[in-house]
Amino acid sequence: MNAALWLMALALPLAAPPKLLINAKLDTTSAAMGLERVFQPLAGAQPQPAWIGYSVPLARGYHLGCEYVSPGGWTAPGVVHLEPPDHAIILFRTEGGTVTRIRVLSPDCEIDAGGVPVHWLEEVQPGESAALLQTFAASKNPERLRENAISALSDSPEPSAVDFLINLARKDQDSRVRRQCVSALARSADPRAAAFFKDVLKP
Repeated sequence: MNAALWLMALALPLAAPPKLLINAKLDTTSAAMGLERVFQPLAGAQPQPAWIGYSVPLARGYHLGCEYVSPGGWTAPGVVHLEPPDHAIILFRTEGGTVTRIRVLSPDCEIDAGGVPVHWLEEVQPGESAALLQTFAASKNPERLRENAISALSDSPEPSAVDFLINLARKDQDSRVRRQCVSALARSADPRAAAFFKDVLKP
């Protein structure tokens, strides 16, 4: 099997909806022709609350958790995974034709959609996901949405995500955004993140 076919085979399991997704009005759409091309019409066509989601490779980390809470409000036992997942679920909440929130979850989480539509996108390319998230991290967006997008980008293994975070850490006018980017880069194993800290800390 050549390299291209091997990568395609590796990506196939990532196309399926979350195995623990419940209470969702689920439909699936292929993003093989381009994520932006599929995402924007879906986001703009949602007057009522809905979610758009997909799965992408994850820069392996241990911070993705799940909310294990009983109906009475007490913490309930949950599964403990000693090894982190190798991919993440990215979910965009849309309402009134716009994205209002972004969440990044472990594929091991039980996800309760609360009865709203969930549009699941298959065959999403990681680079296209990083590019989409960068549009929401841009300065024109509300602060909370920017922080959501930066958090998602911090989990991406895509080289473009690291470059973007470094640029924001250096130049963004919002000090909170700069601090969040610095924190994300501190967790990165990418050599460019180490070079960034070496540069900003040099005497």
